Amino acid sequence: MAQQGDSWSSCKRPAEVVRLRRKRARNVVESPGASGSSSASGSSSATPSFHSQSTSRGKRRNPFLTWDNTVSRPKKVLLKDGDGEDVGTFIKLMSAEKTSGDRRSGPPVDSSAEKSLSEDNPLLETEEQHTDNLLLKNPLAIAPVSIAPVSCAEYPADWSLKTRVIFTSPESLSWTGQPKAQEEALGLSNSCRAKFTMLPHNLQEPRSWSDVRSAFQQCLVYWQHPSLPWLSLFPRINAEKNFSGKNMPWTQDEAVHESLVKEWSISLSSLYSLLKVGLCPYFYVCSYQFTVLFKAAGIAGSDCITALISPTTRGLREAMKTEGVEFSLPLLKERRRISEQHKSIQQGEEEMENENKDFLQVDEDYQNWDEEDDGCSQGEDDSLSWLKEIGIQDKLKKPECINIQLQKEAQTLSLDHKPESAVCVEGSHSFNLINFLINWKSVVAAAGSQTGLPPTLLAPTAFRGATMNVLKGRSVNVKNLVDCTYQNISSLELTGPILPSSLHAITALLQTAQKGNFSAALYTHTPTAVMNIETCRKRCTKAVGDLTHCGLPPASINHLQQPSTLGKTTLTHLAMNNYSYTWNIG
Repeated sequence: MAQQGDSWSSCKRPAEVVRLRRKRARNVVESPGASGSSSASGSSSATPSFHSQSTSRGKRRNPFLTWDNTVSRPKKVLLKDGDGEDVGTFIKLMSAEKTSGDRRSGPPVDSSAEKSLSEDNPLLETEEQHTDNLLLKNPLAIAPVSIAPVSCAEYPADWSLKTRVIFTSPESLSWTGQPKAQEEALGLSNSCRAKFTMLPHNLQEPRSWSDVRSAFQQCLVYWQHPSLPWLSLFPRINAEKNFSGKNMPWTQDEAVHESLVKEWSISLSSLYSLLKVGLCPYFYVCSYQFTVLFKAAGIAGSDCITALISPTTRGLREAMKTEGVEFSLPLLKERRRISEQHKSIQQGEEEMENENKDFLQVDEDYQNWDEEDDGCSQGEDDSLSWLKEIGIQDKLKKPECINIQLQKEAQTLSLDHKPESAVCVEGSHSFNLINFLINWKSVVAAAGSQTGLPPTLLAPTAFRGATMNVLKGRSVNVKNLVDCTYQNISSLELTGPILPSSLHAITALLQTAQKGNFSAALYTHTPTAVMNIETCRKRCTKAVGDLTHCGLPPASINHLQQPSTLGKTTLTHLAMNNYSYTWNIG
């Protein structure tokens, strides 16, 4: 009975348990790794038995715990539900416990923070376990810093052809739907006459403005040759599925094929004449194996007519050399220049460190190579000695000559169908390129689903034999999940060969109609992604040529005259917020 009475007397009320846990947490924070006797001595003298009983009845002490790993190992403080204390105090306590084992390497511990945390939070517990040092650092210090993209009033010119563009905006895009007959006729007429309507800066209701709908139809116009309604003539590279199984009368009748090629030659000559006098800013020649971009003088910062061909093959480059078309490989020269600089820096460092050692090693390698070469040549002479008996040794090439030639050809063949194979033609040689395209038979496919079909010509302005086409558009309203709530988002999808001037004109119109808030996802025709590279000729410092009558809005002309800064990359995403552009490249 006496023992039973002692056990009942040792029971404590919930309030006492909370008070003991508070003291226990305070003692562990102030002196980690201390024994039960030391913690008991630091507590109040009025309740020594209570403290000893609480420690004996609490969590069992780790028997493998030593003084060394107790001091060096930090402790993890767990906050249970209901704690609403300041996170900064919690971080201070964590860092203080981490540095408690080595006071010399860090600042002193803030005792006031420890006291306030232990006294105000009675439901704090400590857990002794191994924890990674990175987890004990300030999470605000190790969090990745997000750098906001730079906002500009204009985005860089992108000379790649786009196959699809999807515009989204919080404002309604329903005004881009099917126009009235009068609005469509006005837009097409203004496109032919190069008339542009001045719209107000901020439109309250674009759907009620007939001029806005007409201007949108004007932005969708492009000119193409040849134009066959039952065939999709863009893209042409890797597009055999679009031509297979279709009716192609020129493959069966030679007269039809000759007429088709002749009209194509006339249209190409007309386009170059317009480009030369500044009435056409640029145009594309899309073949089944390459794409050519012709730019007028003054476009993209160039002081002469330039042409970019991508991708190319060794056969095409050799044919151009044979016909007297001089060209350069801008990306290949840039890559060689960078590699030479890297090699020169590397060689300079190595020569300063091991000059004598390298000299001896090179000398020894040269002697070994010379001996091996003599042995190989002697062996080859012995193996080819039977040719002397027949008398045909001089008529055959030696194997080493053939190997050297194959190695040289392998280097040129490795560029085929790659961005580094892009060819640049400048100045008067662009006229030679036009004649080359007209007379070169391989510009038209001789086999496959595109047999006998000449390349597609695309231009923003009218030319001889061209057909006016309009980009296909479709606008829908969707709901997007933003911050756990669904918001109405209006979408506009455009498909077709989207030219650089068309993209700029559409974005300028949306800037006004959508109150400076929209975004666009751009899908690039991959073979034309390299069209943004710089040419080898120096940029012009002043305006060259008169492009005021080229059929484009003044804002689009100024946009296309700026030198391209994208290089081998293209625009993949555009976003306008409060009349400022941000973009992503890829």
